[in-house]
Amino acid sequence: MEQFFPFLEPLTLGLALGIAFCAGFVKGVVGFAQPLILISGLTLFLSPELALAGLIIPTLITNTMQALRQGPRAAWASVRQFRFFMIAGGITLVTAAQMVRVVPEQVLLLVIGLPAFAYATSQLAGMSFTIRHRHMGVEVMAGAIAGVMGGFSGIWGPPTVMYMTALGTLKQDQLRVQGVIYAAGALALFGAHIGSGVLRAETVPFSVLLILPAVVGMWAGGRVVDRIDQAMFRRVTLLVLLLASLNLIRRAVF
Repeated sequence: MEQFFPFLEPLTLGLALGIAFCAGFVKGVVGFAQPLILISGLTLFLSPELALAGLIIPTLITNTMQALRQGPRAAWASVRQFRFFMIAGGITLVTAAQMVRVVPEQVLLLVIGLPAFAYATSQLAGMSFTIRHRHMGVEVMAGAIAGVMGGFSGIWGPPTVMYMTALGTLKQDQLRVQGVIYAAGALALFGAHIGSGVLRAETVPFSVLLILPAVVGMWAGGRVVDRIDQAMFRRVTLLVLLLASLNLIRRAVF
């Protein structure tokens, strides 16, 4: 039992709770990056398996909260609005997941990280890349790319955010749509890792332990996002995307 509970040491426990709060806070502000922050932070002092188990339940809870922040009707409206993105992403996610052992993880991380880095830096530098009119073909392609990334690596936030930002999606709409998309993915992740054995009697308590700080952090982040305008929201989103992409590249190279 002890090998699965190194976090019971006071310092380790405090660090894990603090990381969960920070991850929730960032998610509350920009709507994504919680799994990236959790997995990056927790693996500094915990095994990758325990870190992965730790993020699964808090991620499912916070994504559901984010999706339902304006109520079930608004969430359903987002499903209908971005149904082509979600259908394409779901199909390619399931397909790509079957091939996950074929492609090296380092390659996948670079495939995600480099385009996200290029997009974020170019946008922050003032270069314009926008999608003025939604088109089903573009949306299907964007959803398919996000699904492939999610199926291979469990990370579909950066491509989703790139698409939403390029569309110029309004702040509250973007947060809700991301919540709907990520909640569906988190539910699939939950089921997959019950089957894989990552979530089991020894590791579920740790994941449950991280729910409260993640939720409190998300609440605090939500208070902040309510006070900033659309332009600031876009800039903060791009900055977080930039940091997330750099972390993916770091994981691939080192």
